Amino acid sequence: MERIIIIGGGFAGLKLARDLKGTDNEVWLFDKNNFHQFQPLFYQVATAGLEPSSISFPLRKVFQDHKNFHVRVTEVTGIDPAKNSITTPIGEFTYDKLIIATGATTNFFGNKIIESNSIPMKSVNEALYLRNKILQNFEDALSVSEEERQALMNIVIVGGGATGVEVSGALAEMKRCILPKDYPELDFKKMNIYLIEAGPKTLAAMSEESSAKSREYLEKLGVNVWTDTLVKTFNGNEVVLGNEKILPTKTVVWSAGITGNIIKGLPETSVAKGNRFIVDRTNLIQGCTNIYAIGDIALMKTEKFPNGHPQVATVAIEQGKLLAKNIKNKTAEPYEYSNKGSMATIGKNLAVVDLPRWKFQGFFAWLVWMGLHLFLILGVKNKLIIFVNWLWNYFTFDASLRLIIKPFKKPL
Repeated sequence: MERIIIIGGGFAGLKLARDLKGTDNEVWLFDKNNFHQFQPLFYQVATAGLEPSSISFPLRKVFQDHKNFHVRVTEVTGIDPAKNSITTPIGEFTYDKLIIATGATTNFFGNKIIESNSIPMKSVNEALYLRNKILQNFEDALSVSEEERQALMNIVIVGGGATGVEVSGALAEMKRCILPKDYPELDFKKMNIYLIEAGPKTLAAMSEESSAKSREYLEKLGVNVWTDTLVKTFNGNEVVLGNEKILPTKTVVWSAGITGNIIKGLPETSVAKGNRFIVDRTNLIQGCTNIYAIGDIALMKTEKFPNGHPQVATVAIEQGKLLAKNIKNKTAEPYEYSNKGSMATIGKNLAVVDLPRWKFQGFFAWLVWMGLHLFLILGVKNKLIIFVNWLWNYFTFDASLRLIIKPFKKPL
């Protein structure tokens, strides 16, 4: 019996662990959270469309019927390949095979000021924090001067990828249909939503048609889309752009890039640009004999993808599935990604979809986007809750989840 340790309960780690069910191996899953979180819908938590619980699923519930399976909620702080062990705050654990599936985190490109003051969107906690921040800003806007009110009502989103586009579209719909009913004393014509992208277009990874259409949809919703524009700094009150233009705001959502969640201990030669482990076609890390990396943290260069595979859920799930198969069958089948397309939603009835042989936008694309995400969500109950929420929001445009939930602090 081998002891297999998996670090990370995201798409890759979860798929690997689930597919190892029924083997004689002793499987350990380590994660900082006791739940799997569905990242593509973080923006809906941030904009009060869904509750965090509906896009999260307890890890222990997933593995209730798995034999020889152990979950530990802790952070892995180091790896010692010579001793075949990992270090955590709760002790040291040895392994026969180690799989790193720690995913990626927000990349602030070394700008500590922006990192301190802006809000990333890489966890349920951050999405919930953004929801609290937005709603509290409007509460505060009711009792301040006009100048202070403008900063509270302006929202800046940095990064024109899928996250930035989806957050911008959802906020624009809140501005148009929900917030004026909640705060009738405020003039929402003065609320500005800015989507700022350093490159020449939004959704740069998608086709020209989808990129152009996403911008058209956003501008139709009232979002100020600024491309070829850099953000220099944000001090918590003002955004300074590369052209020295200043935007008063209290809220900056940072979705401009990602970097791998590296764990110390492996050879530096195995780490590539972007903090990704260099792996071979079986996801074995370069310079290692029994340590693998899968998902966003893995950089696998192939003839079709010389710069590595895209950091998307499909790749993570497929790599987890194949590695489980190789472990069970004691084989070394190589991985290759077949691009199945990409998609993004901008708002009600507005989405863009790129399939290998077909590209389409609008209402049908929006239905396809919803169908795929419902399919990928764990748990029948979660699927039902999300579907009911979407149905209710579609016909009423009045989600009832606008709660400011703050962490409890016990008085000293």
